[in-house]
Amino acid sequence: MTTETITAAASGTWTLGDMKVNRIGFGAMRVPQDGPALRADSVPGDRDRAVAVLRRAVELGVNHIDTAAFYFSPLRSANELINRALGGPYPDDLVIATKVGPRRDASGEWAEHARTPGELRGQVEENLRQLGRDHLDLVNLRVVGTDSLAERFGALAELRDAGLIRHLGVSNVRPEQLAEARAIAPVVCVQNRYGIGTGAGQDEFVRSCGEQGIAFVPFYSIAAARGEDGAGGAESEVLESVARAHGASTAQVRLAWTLHRGPHVLAIPGTGNPAHLDANVAAGALRLTGDDLARLETLHHTGA
Repeated sequence: MTTETITAAASGTWTLGDMKVNRIGFGAMRVPQDGPALRADSVPGDRDRAVAVLRRAVELGVNHIDTAAFYFSPLRSANELINRALGGPYPDDLVIATKVGPRRDASGEWAEHARTPGELRGQVEENLRQLGRDHLDLVNLRVVGTDSLAERFGALAELRDAGLIRHLGVSNVRPEQLAEARAIAPVVCVQNRYGIGTGAGQDEFVRSCGEQGIAFVPFYSIAAARGEDGAGGAESEVLESVARAHGASTAQVRLAWTLHRGPHVLAIPGTGNPAHLDANVAAGALRLTGDDLARLETLHHTGA
């Protein structure tokens, strides 16, 4: 499929709270480094290329960027790259979503999650500083485990009431945790791992979010089981066949399948490669047939 004139508008729109975004967004996890992300030994990426990719994303109509203060490599921070590329001032329609909870020390090693109100406020303030903002458009509470999130989400709700945060979301959660959060404050999105062959057990949760008017924002929808290592390796013949039929890549098919799961499903593919960025955005215009979707559904439930 051609990618020359396709913008993020081709993917349709969704409203996060009171913020209208195109359904194809951009994940900033990969821009600080070359190769696998979120590792202490990550190799810093080229700064100028990262800035160019971020600016190109906005040129292509992307107005939803997902980031976090813990997205960094030696010498490079996703938030500060976003600030350099797009700040001063930011585009009026740009929504920057970040997340709190996980922590990495200065060497890049993972540390214990922030759990107290003071620790979470510190993470919110660090995101504000790095991004050069006086408020955050959207903050997702990233959760590990099945324990109660009430105290942590309540702390973020207080920061929302104070004007530091505009909207709240949750990440890596179960339905009961979403319900717990919604009893405290409005939730505009759920950000969970989901894609062809991963998270088939979440299909009902995806549908339920749509029924509640909550956006579902999958991460690793291209990388699938490879996670932070990124896309790569052999793909199934089913995926290859569907891609050939549309003159598309298997990555584009994975993104298109994600968007076909419902109008409330948003995509945030990340890349540090300008060519991959154009292709990812163009996937928002890929319309899969009923036969394509049936074949991919079987693949989804048998693993891919």
